[in-house]
Amino acid sequence: MTAHLVAPASRIGYLGPVGTFSEQALLSEPDLAAAHRVPFGSFDEILFAVAEGSLDFGFVAVENAIEGTVNVTMDTLAFDVDLVIQREIVLPIVMNLMVQPGTDLASIKHVSSFPHAYAQCRTWLRAHIPGVELVPAASTAEAAEVVARGSDPGVAAIANARAAEVYGLEIAATDIEDHPENATRFALVGRSGVPAPTGHDKTTIVVFQRADAPGSLLGILQEFAARQINLSLLLSRPTRTALGEYCFLVDLDGHIADEVVADCLRSLKAKQADVKFLGSYPRGDAAGSGVRDEVDASSRDAGSWLESLRNQIDR
Repeated sequence: MTAHLVAPASRIGYLGPVGTFSEQALLSEPDLAAAHRVPFGSFDEILFAVAEGSLDFGFVAVENAIEGTVNVTMDTLAFDVDLVIQREIVLPIVMNLMVQPGTDLASIKHVSSFPHAYAQCRTWLRAHIPGVELVPAASTAEAAEVVARGSDPGVAAIANARAAEVYGLEIAATDIEDHPENATRFALVGRSGVPAPTGHDKTTIVVFQRADAPGSLLGILQEFAARQINLSLLLSRPTRTALGEYCFLVDLDGHIADEVVADCLRSLKAKQADVKFLGSYPRGDAAGSGVRDEVDASSRDAGSWLESLRNQIDR
């Protein structure tokens, strides 16, 4: 369930060229597919373009199930721009090895792709074409385009099936990812606005410690534990201020409109050096909201109980 639709006139930046996994994920959302799509060369360029106003929204990868967080995306959101996440989309990832028509595996000497992509196929590559040189590309689709336009049949690309179709390549092997449960999480980001709660939401924040001292991380985590707020991501990143200075990127279950989430953020803001809010938005996966609902209900009951006691105070 999405909180609101994106207007067809909106300009949305995504990692191009045509045929990337980013485009595939974007096209899976009807309102995003109907908008004006603008390809970019990198995720940070997309985010800066949104912040500067030349794009209405950016569509960026934030996490892969195998390779982890896409640091350039999260660092740019944390330190360089003031944007908010509007929605997330989770795309199952199927990797394909594609070649110029008529090329066999034995002829392949070089494999090009986005580094996150070929890193997710290490086992297959080692087993079937050991010793090949891995050549980084700005995107999986760019790798496919380079193979299609090149004159060397010994160069292959790892990309999705749409890229093979777009660039006229032959799929030499499919499902080559090391883990069939592989998926990538993408985020739609804008300059402002928090989607209304759906009951199936996630909140992302950056917590800057007041002091790097024993127990400082424990103090942060206790704020969530005390309120039974589940964390789906906890990542430390250097603050770019001094060696050894770190902040924490946190994904937590729930919406800022939820009483317990709001109370938790209020407490963190009061006790820590700073908290940067990166958005509350509908979840893109099937994780249940039952626990969050139970905690919210318990919080409301506790609030009613406390209010009934305070009402007994002599006025």
